[in-house]
Amino acid sequence: MRAYRGILLAVVSMLTAHGLWAQTTTEKRISGSFNDIRFQEFVRLIEAQSDYYFYYDASRLDSLPVNLQVRDEPLRVVLGQVFKDTEFTYAIDQRRRVYITKGTPIITELPSDAPTQERVVYAPPGTDEQEKLLSTTESKLHEVGPKRLRITPGNSTMSGYVRNAVTGEPVIGAAVYIESPPIGTTTDALGYYTLTLPRGRQRVRIKSIGMRETYRQIMLYADGKLDVEVLESVTALKEINIKAGQDANVSETKMGQIKLSIKTLKQIPTVMGETDLLRTVLTLPGIKSVGESSVGLNVRGGSADQNLILFNDATIYNPSHLFGFFSAFNPDMLKDVELYKSTIPARFGGRLSSVLDISSRDGNKKKLVASGGIGLITGRLTLEGPIVKDKSSFLIGGRSTYSNWLLKSLKNETYNNSTASFYDVNAHISHEINEKNSVYATGYLSNDYFRLLADTTYAYQNQFASLKWKHTFNAKLYSTFTAAHSSYNYAVASERVPIHSFDLRFGVRQSSFKAEFNYQIHPRHTLDFGLSSIYYTLSPGTFQPRSSESLILPDALEPEQGLESALYIEDRFEVNPKLLVTAGLRFSVFNYLGPKTVYTYVPGLPIESIYTLGTDTYAPGKRIKNYGGPEYRLSARYMLTGDLSLKVGYNTLRQYIHLLSNTMVASPTDIWKLSDTYIKPQLGDQLAIGLYRNLRGNQIELSVEGYYKNIRNFLDYKGGDSLIMNHQIETAVITTTGKAYGVELMIKKGAGKLNGWVGYTYSRSLLRAIDRDSPDAPNGGDYYPSNYDKPHDFIAISNYRLSHRFSVSFNFTYSTGRPYTPPIGKYILDGAQRVYYASRNQYRIPDYYRVDLSMNIEGNHKIRKLAHSSWTLAVYNLLGRKNPSSVYFQTQNGVVSGYKLSIFGQPIPTITYNFRL
Repeated sequence: MRAYRGILLAVVSMLTAHGLWAQTTTEKRISGSFNDIRFQEFVRLIEAQSDYYFYYDASRLDSLPVNLQVRDEPLRVVLGQVFKDTEFTYAIDQRRRVYITKGTPIITELPSDAPTQERVVYAPPGTDEQEKLLSTTESKLHEVGPKRLRITPGNSTMSGYVRNAVTGEPVIGAAVYIESPPIGTTTDALGYYTLTLPRGRQRVRIKSIGMRETYRQIMLYADGKLDVEVLESVTALKEINIKAGQDANVSETKMGQIKLSIKTLKQIPTVMGETDLLRTVLTLPGIKSVGESSVGLNVRGGSADQNLILFNDATIYNPSHLFGFFSAFNPDMLKDVELYKSTIPARFGGRLSSVLDISSRDGNKKKLVASGGIGLITGRLTLEGPIVKDKSSFLIGGRSTYSNWLLKSLKNETYNNSTASFYDVNAHISHEINEKNSVYATGYLSNDYFRLLADTTYAYQNQFASLKWKHTFNAKLYSTFTAAHSSYNYAVASERVPIHSFDLRFGVRQSSFKAEFNYQIHPRHTLDFGLSSIYYTLSPGTFQPRSSESLILPDALEPEQGLESALYIEDRFEVNPKLLVTAGLRFSVFNYLGPKTVYTYVPGLPIESIYTLGTDTYAPGKRIKNYGGPEYRLSARYMLTGDLSLKVGYNTLRQYIHLLSNTMVASPTDIWKLSDTYIKPQLGDQLAIGLYRNLRGNQIELSVEGYYKNIRNFLDYKGGDSLIMNHQIETAVITTTGKAYGVELMIKKGAGKLNGWVGYTYSRSLLRAIDRDSPDAPNGGDYYPSNYDKPHDFIAISNYRLSHRFSVSFNFTYSTGRPYTPPIGKYILDGAQRVYYASRNQYRIPDYYRVDLSMNIEGNHKIRKLAHSSWTLAVYNLLGRKNPSSVYFQTQNGVVSGYKLSIFGQPIPTITYNFRL
């Protein structure tokens, strides 16, 4: 028995010795002379001759010298000599990863009896499981790109999406960056980012307003993809210090660019208690409207038609309901709003003053959710959820008013017979086909019907559909292709007096396509390029009898067609850490097309109906008139200090479509008109310069911008001429040149218990007829104020959070009264009494000021509950000031009397209940 034991023991000893010998012989040995070098250089030399890879804190080891010579020694022996008489230790795992720590070594393997743990892939927000999942995700090493044994020096590009971990929706404007060296970028409108970094181990940070800051440990081997999910944050009542990514107003070249989140929109008190995008935009410096019942935007001295309003890349022609009392956008559908009013990117064109780019949410990709609100006049409901979990989602929302029911309940018979209603419906679908292809489809429909205190009824409709495909070619190049169709129609009808009953209709339609590409040539060098085309079809007007008894003669204006096309390229180049330049070129072409009958006039004489010679007829598709030319976009930023920058920008723009109006406010009955033989495109150029500074860790933003604009070929109306159903519309307008200049100051605090902004604008907007000697030239051919010239404008917006559930918002608005033209005398002509008017727009209505107050009360913040709800109590025009919206005059019995019209002459209290299931 002892003999057998001895033999067995000898065999086991031999096998064990053989195994140890085999392990030792396969272990990579190190040789080299490491004479008086730093530890980082030592690591580089070791990684170059082996497949080991080191993980360590460079800041702790930057002063550790290495001075030794080794020949064919195991790495553990070499490291033992390096760390002799120091506090540093090392550990090597089975994948030849070397971990250097101070004091306590890392255990690279669990004991054989260690319990197993189920992997957590999702956890409800606010739970211990969520904290565990977040900790696991942040401490895990994410490998980007195909894994290699050796990492070669140089850069590689990492790209991907940043999404909300709870809903799966993309996060717009999130900062993705590393701190050393300072390299970063932000996500686009689809939550996509591209970031070029040095290869190797990196710690990537992700920050976004309203989201919890997170980071990812990555090993960047080559070009690859990394998607990141972030959690919503519960804002503490202490001040929040947000640094990287939130200093874009200082560090970027863009001027006059303002981004608004839906959270900001919901804090602003509005007239009917409904969150209103456009009225929030009107609280920003340099943006005005001509009246309280108008949401037509006048940006830096421009008219309402000089703003390009896009919703998911489809054009919106009338952004309001009920003559401007409500915005056309359902707040529960919105994700992000971006306004460009100074340096407009080259991918946008067709308007002179601004671009308002609105994006909808994609919908929850995790679970089915319902939300909505009930106010005094309107109600809304939104449904969203996954079609295929984590890949595709839907979002559908509807909104309507029950003002008809309220009018019927009033005892006044005049109001009983009135009606005022609207509804809008939105639908959006997003689908991720694979990691390189995603598609997005959006539809919108709205209808308004209005008749109040009169016989005339107004009905108008907005509708659009858009389809977008995003394709990623590689980590550095991606594209988006968008097709869209938009239409706007209105009808005005009267039938109370049968013999005068009529039906007036107008419509504008456009179909568009654009292809946009983004190519990151270098971490400091990004190129945007693409093309676009828009086909316009306008129905200038039809006038028909409403009944068989009507004496109205049928009339119809010929439709108009036009094709606008453009190519663009824009380069963003970081010359050095202080100087950043963006230069772009857009070349646009417009073709005015047949079929069309064009009037001709006597050469050398004014274009008046009395000088008509005849007509020329053009066949379908025939080019009648062509316009086009380059548009230059240039902006630069120079960092004076770490938190202070100087910016300068210059733009030239062309606009081929015009809005004709002889009213002070943007009206649904205004007429859109294409550039043609006689009406030239509007041209504009703007020079702007500004200083920007951030204080207190980017919590407070200070900015001052000055600008000067030239406008050419702007259309104003001739006194006494009609714009509606005019077959020779070119004879009823005056072509003017204009100038606008001003200074805008803004102080903004975006975080903490008290947040908001204060803005002041001094600006002028002046026009002058090009033909100064014409008898129709206003003001004798001299400059006169435009209808929206309001020199002084001051706005203060504040929100104070009392607790997690209670917050109070306060607004103060002041502006100079807008100009108007009053009658100043009477005279007799041909036996009839006539009214003599002053020079155009030389008088002003009284100045405007208003105070608003609101309180938001949220339900408790329990995670697991059937519904999350909130109440909003607001008072619009708290002081009850009767601000004149307009001044008008009437002649009765030969006496001319003036009247002031106030839209909201008393406090308007509202209450709204919001819920989310």
